[in-house]
Amino acid sequence: MAFPTAGRSGCGAAQTCVDTPRFSRITAQLKVIGALAPAFAASACVSYAPAPKSLSETAATAAARTVSWASAAASCKQLAPSAPCDPARPDRLLLFAALLENNPEVAAARAHLRSVEAAATAARTPPGATLTLSTEYARASSDPSPWLLGAGLDVPLDTGGRRAARLATADLAVASARSDLAEAIWTARMGLVRALDAAGIADRQLALTGELIGIQERRIQAMERRVTAGEASRAELERVRSDLADARRHETTAGAARQAALVQIAKALGVPAANLPPVVLAPTRDGEALGPAAVSVDTRNQALLARADLLKAMIAYDQAEADLRGEIAKQFPALSIGPGFTWERGLVKLPLNVGLVLPPLDLNRRNIRAAEARRSEASAALDAAYAAAAGSVDAALAERDAARRALEGLRKLDLPVAQRLSAQADLEIAAGAIDRTDWAAARSGLLIAQFSELDAMAAVLVANTALEDALRRPLSGPETLIEGIAR
Repeated sequence: MAFPTAGRSGCGAAQTCVDTPRFSRITAQLKVIGALAPAFAASACVSYAPAPKSLSETAATAAARTVSWASAAASCKQLAPSAPCDPARPDRLLLFAALLENNPEVAAARAHLRSVEAAATAARTPPGATLTLSTEYARASSDPSPWLLGAGLDVPLDTGGRRAARLATADLAVASARSDLAEAIWTARMGLVRALDAAGIADRQLALTGELIGIQERRIQAMERRVTAGEASRAELERVRSDLADARRHETTAGAARQAALVQIAKALGVPAANLPPVVLAPTRDGEALGPAAVSVDTRNQALLARADLLKAMIAYDQAEADLRGEIAKQFPALSIGPGFTWERGLVKLPLNVGLVLPPLDLNRRNIRAAEARRSEASAALDAAYAAAAGSVDAALAERDAARRALEGLRKLDLPVAQRLSAQADLEIAAGAIDRTDWAAARSGLLIAQFSELDAMAAVLVANTALEDALRRPLSGPETLIEGIAR
């Protein structure tokens, strides 16, 4: 009977024995590597940092927001180095700079852009390989060792049309987010401009109605004296009372419009209405209020080609094109290689596998036809968006021309007549030809004509903002000094 030699595993005389200490060293090394590998991997990982957020904290932060004119002035200088950007006299450009800093919609669009840019960077990282570890124990009398140890990788080849389509999708998502940011900025800016125009008109209306109410009250007193003296009828007194009621109604309407405009200004600046600092704007010059006399064809065409919504429609078409390119690439198999290592009962083996992800049985033709249909849909949507944008520009131009003609007609006909009547009344009352009642009626007529002029001017401002909104660019004012938008 044969006894196993010391240091060797039990085996017969005809068996090839394996050095047990050598095998033990290999298995020990593998155990050490297996134990240390997770530690090395964990040291390279990014740890999770919780950032909880509550609605109550959000509400408290929003309630405490304020506007810093000094910070807005610094941003204003970056936007337009040639502009005054005086924090002591905030104009529309300084308010626009404050809007860029504080408006929550703009901040959300900017955060979305950063998120998409990070996703685009991550999309360039190749897909990870798959590591497969295997082991087997098979004790047989003819085997030198009962153990089989193996490791294999499956590495997908990130090349060709699939990678190009994925990267194109990521880049187009960034371009779309930039268009969303530009549109958010423009939408907030238009809300601010409309509110500023409404506040300016309301301030001028309040000044007129204050004077008109005072005149109407004095007119009522004079008319009451005439009624008492039997020189006027009670019906004439009631008509004067009705004129006073109209004047007070106009004052109430103008006050409500001013308050609503201030709320909109605060919303555009991203602060509560209670925290809105005093906004004292210089009166808008008549030329700025009317805007440019004409918009050239080149300006119109260039503005249409730069509209953020049209650029986004173009990006949607490019995305459909990239999707089609990706479906075309899926007609062909996707390759992966699988290098490996196997220690099989004393033998070292280095296998290499090649994997193919086969296309569908129809060679992806159905998905390709669906992608082609989506591309055709995106093309039609782009054509429709351009037609709608061009139509909005033409409609805004027609509306502005009509508003300007109405204002010019009032200034040429109604307002001069009222001015002449008021001037004649001043001469007549100075000569003692009329009493205070008739003079107040003539003066009230002039104020009412000026109030109508303000209404016509408000219509012109509304038409101008509609034209700017259609062209997606300012046509007058300090914002034309902007040289670029800082991200």
